[in-house]
Amino acid sequence: MTMRNWGISLLLIFSLLGLVGCAVEKTSASKDENLEQKVTELEKKLEEQKAAEEAAKRAAEEKKKEEEAKKPKVVHVLEPDSKKLVKSFIPVEMGYGTNNEDYRKELEKWARDLARGTETTPGYDQRIVPDRIDANGQIIKGKPKVILEEAELVNAIMEASEKGGDVFLPIYVTESGYKPEDVPHLNEVVVASYSTTFNPSVTGRNRNIELSAQAINNVILGVGDVFSFNTTVGPSDAAHGYQPAQEIVNKELVMGIGGGICQTSSTLFNAIDQLGVEYVEWHHHSLSVGYVPAGRDATVSYGGKDFRFENTTGVPLLVKALYDKNGKLTFEIRTSAAYQSLIKK
Repeated sequence: MTMRNWGISLLLIFSLLGLVGCAVEKTSASKDENLEQKVTELEKKLEEQKAAEEAAKRAAEEKKKEEEAKKPKVVHVLEPDSKKLVKSFIPVEMGYGTNNEDYRKELEKWARDLARGTETTPGYDQRIVPDRIDANGQIIKGKPKVILEEAELVNAIMEASEKGGDVFLPIYVTESGYKPEDVPHLNEVVVASYSTTFNPSVTGRNRNIELSAQAINNVILGVGDVFSFNTTVGPSDAAHGYQPAQEIVNKELVMGIGGGICQTSSTLFNAIDQLGVEYVEWHHHSLSVGYVPAGRDATVSYGGKDFRFENTTGVPLLVKALYDKNGKLTFEIRTSAAYQSLIKK
């Protein structure tokens, strides 16, 4: 019943009561009793009508619940910050409840592609791009490490599949493991160093060494940071200034854009290998190279083989690349004097 109907009903009751009051003075006692009886009957009808409306409301709610229960449950996967819809699942249509094992496998494949990307779509996972120090000692910010935890996502969707609902992507962002106040001191002490030589007359190859070394110079490696040569240096193509030079491909020397950058990665390897780092990815050439001893090289190819290691020394490090156009490339690994004695080797 609407508020207006209730108001009219109450007004009628009060009017009848008013009539009862007037009747006391002008009518007999029997008429008073008749009016009171009518008021009682009206109040009873109002209560019955109210009870009927409440019963109808409850019935409608129960029917709605039954209809909702018949509908297939839907799981919506959302981005945590923007709340953007990533994908919606109807679990029962994918085998949930009848073949949960296959359902989970399908979710695992989807989560893996979502995190790591496909040939046509980039994933949420991002390798850290290290911060650097510019010529004025200021920090040039790179990019933090971003990880979409695949197993956590699959478990959350499985749990939500029973009743449906929203699941937010479990995305974790990790900044570089150093303190900004340490930066002015990271150049104080050389804790590892290694040099290789090259023919200064081979201009194309030398230019490639110079460009790749510049990309790594003054890179800050925080505690726990994973350095990726390919991510830090970027594409070694003509668009980025790299030139044709000899490179090793399938045990043969061929001309290719960017030839020579493996001398940069190998020189860096021999410097950082003097410290307590852990290798995530490390490959050898298919032929021996002349600028480092056998087995001490680190081949790289943008979009392919990479050289990656984790800074597990326990202290932040600074990578210095010193390119001498007369034929020498040196990598120095530095840190602050206060941290020198704490380095794990």
